[in-house]
Amino acid sequence: MRDFNPDLRHAFAAVRRHTVALAAPLSEEDCCVQSMPDASPVKWHLAHTTWFFETFILERFEPAFQPFHPMFRVLFNSYYNGVGDKYPRPQRGMLTRPALEEVKAYRENVDRRMAALLDGAHGDRAELARLLELGLEHEKQHQELVLTDLKHLLSLNPLQPVYRTGPEETGKAGPLSWLGFDGGIAGIGHSGKGFCFDNETPRHRQFLEPYQLASRLVTNGEYAAFIEAGGYRDPGLWLSEGWDWVQTQRIAHPLYWRATEAGWEEFTLHGSRPLRLDDPVTHVSYFEADAYARWSDARLPSEFEWEHAAAGTEQGVPPHGLQPTADGRTGLGQLYGAGWQWTASSYAPYPGYRPALGAIGEYNGKFMVNQYVLRGSSCATPAHHSRATYRNFFPAPARWQFTAIRLARSS
Repeated sequence: MRDFNPDLRHAFAAVRRHTVALAAPLSEEDCCVQSMPDASPVKWHLAHTTWFFETFILERFEPAFQPFHPMFRVLFNSYYNGVGDKYPRPQRGMLTRPALEEVKAYRENVDRRMAALLDGAHGDRAELARLLELGLEHEKQHQELVLTDLKHLLSLNPLQPVYRTGPEETGKAGPLSWLGFDGGIAGIGHSGKGFCFDNETPRHRQFLEPYQLASRLVTNGEYAAFIEAGGYRDPGLWLSEGWDWVQTQRIAHPLYWRATEAGWEEFTLHGSRPLRLDDPVTHVSYFEADAYARWSDARLPSEFEWEHAAAGTEQGVPPHGLQPTADGRTGLGQLYGAGWQWTASSYAPYPGYRPALGAIGEYNGKFMVNQYVLRGSSCATPAHHSRATYRNFFPAPARWQFTAIRLARSS
């Protein structure tokens, strides 16, 4: 029975290796600390992605299933109420046990058992393939979270540690131009072959008025001009909740920027360095993106405008580094591989959306409240994990992800 989908078998091994490789440059202490409630320790990500395969595949398909450790079902359950109890998310950094080496042993154990299962796959092979593909895409999401959570953690260290050395060269941003789109009836959502998450379905129609999109993302230099013009001091530019956030949190610039006598510096996964003015600004909240758009006499695009404009473009390109860089090409650029782009669309179900039954149905649908949709992908997004229909989502104040700004305006 070795004819189980060879592409999925290869992908499983490759994805699992890559997650471990992301943690390879880190110390055990690096892997165990949680910097804030929204982030998780690297050790937890290593375990949770393994938990997913053990809980949703091995428990269902493995003959004579026995868990690696009975308590891991609770410790590494993220938010699946249908599975049972969960360890509190804000306290994941307190889990000094299991040790990192035991978590690695857990991964190796589940990988061996998954390989044996796929070698002898029987029963509902189509369902096994569906869950395996979902598990791989889930792990790719956590590969990005490993990097963004780690960046937040390292940024709090006065030593300004370097995760990985990066390329020194950078490009020059081209002039911002406006690209017009006719609007009309647009098909929105995933259709055809290839993986998608359930929140990308069903495909449906949306009416769009004529609109324009900026050819590239807003740069650090352009955003610095907004700061210098008093953007963070003008309540007229901000949504009411955003102005309260700015005031109570004392926000005055993007996350990871630091003012020095020599000018702005930025903390990156390659260490702290002078701010590169032509690179896209990232790590801004929805509030900041919206305020900048108002200051620019523009607005944020709807998610439907973004998808309509991106349809037929090159899908998620492999990132060139762990920090977005300038792109001087003409046309509609920086759709993928630089920063997730805030849209003005609240995260809500498409017409006719139905979540899957059981715990797997909790993956996306229950988060469709108090969130905004982001489109594209970032420099931390794994290769081949982005597409025009992909719907990322975060609450308005979130900015520890590589979140960026693309401007829009009505024609």
